[in-house]
Amino acid sequence: MNRPALAQPMFSERQQQILSMTERIGFVTVESLAEEFGVSAQTVRRDIIALSDAGRLQRFHGGAGAIGATETLRLDHGHKRQMSLGDKASVARQAAEFIPDGASLYLDVGTTLEMTAQALNERPGFRLFTNSMRAALAFDPMRHEVNVLGRRVVGRDGSLVGEEIMIALQGLRVDYALIACSGVDDEGRVMDFDLSKIAVKKAAMRAADKKYLLATPSKFGRTALATIAMLSDFDHVINAASVVEAPANSDG
Repeated sequence: MNRPALAQPMFSERQQQILSMTERIGFVTVESLAEEFGVSAQTVRRDIIALSDAGRLQRFHGGAGAIGATETLRLDHGHKRQMSLGDKASVARQAAEFIPDGASLYLDVGTTLEMTAQALNERPGFRLFTNSMRAALAFDPMRHEVNVLGRRVVGRDGSLVGEEIMIALQGLRVDYALIACSGVDDEGRVMDFDLSKIAVKKAAMRAADKKYLLATPSKFGRTALATIAMLSDFDHVINAASVVEAPANSDG
């Protein structure tokens, strides 16, 4: 007896085009799709939800990504914590050794920065500013001054958002900003997926005398949604192999 074939989801022409664009580009934003098709952002979000529910793409904050491009897309925080543990531990150890005792610093959001916080906690007397609850909790407040920026926690990574962060950073001057990213592409662009976090990273870099990028080797050769800065904008790049000078800007 022949079994009936399972029905396949039927997608509208617009949804098929969204899927095609996502597979070709890797990541598309709600805003760009709304402009492309002349529809509202809410309509695009409904299309993305339908495609995601059908298992045809991955849905993210502000957009969607191709299933086959998971190496360039945001992963669940629990999954990310288990990835490249040796490399992250190496980056964290190097960063902790590179920061002098008693320094003031901004610590970014991310699993590598959480391990860096644990390593830094073993050292005395830091003055810390961060919008990562997980990083803040890694420090002993009896030995460090811990300042948490922001009010509203979003996502499993314990990151905080809000206009208060930007206002606070505008009035700060810190010795070091330790910045994380989702990828560094072949053109030297340091990138991330979350536009609100990118804004905070840029503000923290402006507030710091020295700017260090903390990135494991797996981050290189990858792309993301938008650019934080160029590699040449950092004083040092700390990876699992070594602490290296950031490359000079080829544009002079």
